[in-house]
Amino acid sequence: MSRLQYVFGEALRNMGRNALVVLGAVLAVFVSLFLVFGTLMFGEIASENAAQWSDDVRVEAFLSDELRNVDQLQGEIAEWSDVDEVTYVSKPEAVENAREIFADNQAILDLIDEDPSFIPASLRIRPSDLQDYDGIASRLEATPGVLEVISAGDAVNQLISLRDGLQVFSWALAIALGAAAIALIANTIHMAVYARREEIEIMKLVGASNWYVRVPFLLEGMLEGLIGALVAVAVGLGAYRLGFDQIQGLVPLIDLTVSTDFLLQRAIVIVLFGVVVGAVGSAISLAVHRYIRT
Repeated sequence: MSRLQYVFGEALRNMGRNALVVLGAVLAVFVSLFLVFGTLMFGEIASENAAQWSDDVRVEAFLSDELRNVDQLQGEIAEWSDVDEVTYVSKPEAVENAREIFADNQAILDLIDEDPSFIPASLRIRPSDLQDYDGIASRLEATPGVLEVISAGDAVNQLISLRDGLQVFSWALAIALGAAAIALIANTIHMAVYARREEIEIMKLVGASNWYVRVPFLLEGMLEGLIGALVAVAVGLGAYRLGFDQIQGLVPLIDLTVSTDFLLQRAIVIVLFGVVVGAVGSAISLAVHRYIRT
């Protein structure tokens, strides 16, 4: 117990001696991990909304009036591995949909009223994955009884790019900011070791091992990372809760809700990441500092 008390006591004393430097390191960890936490939440919001929008993405196949085995065709398409759902839209339903879509265009409404038979029935196919829409469209175009196939190709490509881009951006930001935090903690520990160089030399002269000298500095870095991470999580969650209603009102088309499970899981990851960042920063500084190595 005395050794454990010594380790924690030395770590806290080191932090007290270099309060301003430690504060700078904690703030660096806080800023870095706050941005990472915010990016993770933003990425989850974008991913969830992209998933919701993708539910509305359909490949629509307009059918010939001569096609008689619609049910059979619908069943065959539903069995395709890249198809999630197939919905049949009859001619009367298609006419009503057209009237709603072109409610402000009297010329088209007159055409529909004059001869509604020109509007074909169709099959609306929802892909299992956004990236499958192109292959589905190509297969439908080669299917007998299908007059024309349309899909929101550009919109789908943009959704795919948004989803993949956010994932890459989140990881890149986490790595870059994590590296910056490691460097700042390493510098803090380096300064702490330098400030206690004479004390360290005396400890070694009386037989203290390298690990006995190193552990308090290692623990100091971990505590700095832990404190910075806890503050980052607290501020991030607080800002999200306080600003949710105001921001949601500004962007009503985007659902800003993030599940409690996601927030809890990512908060734990951020805290653990802060501790690891502190440990790695300390280890790097101790590995290269001559007062510890000698």
